[in-house]
Amino acid sequence: MIISNKLADIPESYFGKTMGRHIEHGPLPLINMAVGIPDGQTPQGIIDHFAQALQLPENQKYGAFHGKDSFKQAIVDFYQRQYNVTLDKDDEVCILYGTKNGLVALPTCIVNPGDYVMLPDPGYTDYLAGVLLADAKPIPLNLEPPHYLPDWSTVNRETLLKTKLIYLTYPNNPTGSTATQQVFDEAIDNIYGTNTKIVHDFAYGAFGFDAKNPSILASKHGKDVAIEIYSLSKGYNMSGFRVGFAVGNKDMIQALKKYQTHTNAGMFGALQDAATYALNHYDDFLIQQSDTFRQRRNYFEAQLAQAGLPYVHSKGGIYSWLHTPPGFDSERFEQFLVTEKSILVAPGIPFGNNGKHYVRISLALDEQQLSEAAQRLSDIAYLYQK
Repeated sequence: MIISNKLADIPESYFGKTMGRHIEHGPLPLINMAVGIPDGQTPQGIIDHFAQALQLPENQKYGAFHGKDSFKQAIVDFYQRQYNVTLDKDDEVCILYGTKNGLVALPTCIVNPGDYVMLPDPGYTDYLAGVLLADAKPIPLNLEPPHYLPDWSTVNRETLLKTKLIYLTYPNNPTGSTATQQVFDEAIDNIYGTNTKIVHDFAYGAFGFDAKNPSILASKHGKDVAIEIYSLSKGYNMSGFRVGFAVGNKDMIQALKKYQTHTNAGMFGALQDAATYALNHYDDFLIQQSDTFRQRRNYFEAQLAQAGLPYVHSKGGIYSWLHTPPGFDSERFEQFLVTEKSILVAPGIPFGNNGKHYVRISLALDEQQLSEAAQRLSDIAYLYQK
């Protein structure tokens, strides 16, 4: 096998390894609760606009490397409207070919070999690959239940001063915890005036159940030290489109844009037009999405509570974070569920050491499947009583 030493040293992507694989499961029909995308359809208006944009001659040729002014202006308007954050479309906006690309590429763009990069534990699995590809050193940012928020008083100050980049993600994938503006204020206060920067993964920003999710850029000095990465995949049911963007600190944005000039040749114009239409016309749809998953959260957690199953209360996102029974780690419990109950979940350990005794359960299921899954999980309540 031909593979570079660097790539060989990077662990396989958990979701790259597992998505689409054949699942051997028990006798019941399989319920897939490991999927990380909402289950609804892309709004028809976005589809229709995309179809029209395909016919435009300008979209059948190379476009500007850094995107159409119309798309960048839609991003600026969206952030002003949603978060009261003012952005410059040329200096503070970078279009991304899916947010994962930006999250993984960022360390290569702004840190040097040996630099410390702090990663939330638990947090999204593929941040680590970006750190390792940049030959940087990953440092865990310990997040503990029930709120999974940083406690900066427990972070070694010398380590923090050596850290060049901190990843935050709220609503948190996988726990469903959320952050207030004060949480972001405190994070910024702890690194302001140093060489440390922050990237906030805002992929589930549309899903705030108890309150609207704030932007880190709305905090004082937010744009001085941070960028935020936003996805159209979740809120607009556009995961197959692979469109997102980074906004905020102009130096970090310009580094990402320079990187893209060497790795991409401009996003397909029709995709940009569809994304522009989504941002300009579907604010109400984002509210509906959040309401749908709030109702699912309420129902599913009520069923878990009735059965006495220990879970972390989800305040945003599309997941439930369930503690494993005594004697089970996350991978053993995942195998038990798929074998005995034909339920596929994501084990917590790929999200960090703090996920060792949890599994991530997606709520991206219709009412019937969610009800059936809740019943099957209730049937194993005896495991928690041992």
